[in-house]
Amino acid sequence: MRVLILSDIHANRTALEAVLHAAGQVDATWCLGDVVGYGPSPNECVALLKEQPNLVCLRGNHDAAAIGDLALDSFNPEARASLEWMRDLLDEATVKFLKSCPSHTSAEGFTLVHASPRQPMLEYLLDTHAAAENFDYFDTDHCFVGHTHVPVEFKMNPNTNRVSLHTLIPNTAYALKPRSIINPGSVGQPRDRDPRAAFAILDTGQGKWHHQRVEYDIPSVQKLMRAAHLPQRHVQRLETGW
Repeated sequence: MRVLILSDIHANRTALEAVLHAAGQVDATWCLGDVVGYGPSPNECVALLKEQPNLVCLRGNHDAAAIGDLALDSFNPEARASLEWMRDLLDEATVKFLKSCPSHTSAEGFTLVHASPRQPMLEYLLDTHAAAENFDYFDTDHCFVGHTHVPVEFKMNPNTNRVSLHTLIPNTAYALKPRSIINPGSVGQPRDRDPRAAFAILDTGQGKWHHQRVEYDIPSVQKLMRAAHLPQRHVQRLETGW
């Protein structure tokens, strides 16, 4: 089974289209949440995502806030401004879809969450200490997460129960070895100093997953964001992936 795993699209349709083209034919698509927020094309991203085969889509914190299920005061002023703009823009089909998305689930023996197994919507897994505390909160060998916008894999040594952090090399295949927490990175707003859209391809038959990056037309997205008067900081950060 060949699965496209993506996260944190953040209303960046151009990046999403580039990822779907680069991924090619897949048997299923797993989205780890935050389809909307920050970017200029929330309805278009949801519509395109809904077309993907055997879709599993989680609800991220920006998704929840955009449909009124999470208070805006938990976001910084710029993120709040983007969400306020987006609340007025979302169409009925988008709202209905986002409301139907769970915060966590499992698929084909993998745990899927937006943020962390312990706090599926809000916790950031940025270091080995936080990751180590989360292994008790899922029973599968592997858990895929998003939320941080940083591609990384946390591995637990089965002999010592110690957790290590591994940065990922773009366009590289990795063996699935129990147990691990894997973040494929962000499609629409990377924050690891690489502006290319990030995603993963899971091959369950080979027991591997591939960390992949693809370039997309960043200036065209920035133009749309400026036209919508979205926060300038969000416009600028797309160029360098911070």
